[in-house]
Amino acid sequence: MQLALAAKYIGAGISTIGLIGAGIGIGIVFAALINGVSRNPSLKDTLFSY
Repeated sequence: MQLALAAKYIGAGISTIGLIGAGIGIGIVFAALINGVSRNPSLKDTLFSY
């Protein structure tokens, strides 16, 4: 029983580590967006459009 519980926690930890890369990528994208708007505020509508 203890082994199964430990395996669950290890699996949850490993899957959480995979989310770190996605979080870093999203942070880089938004940092570049903020940097672009701060350099040229007139491009705000162009940069924020989807």
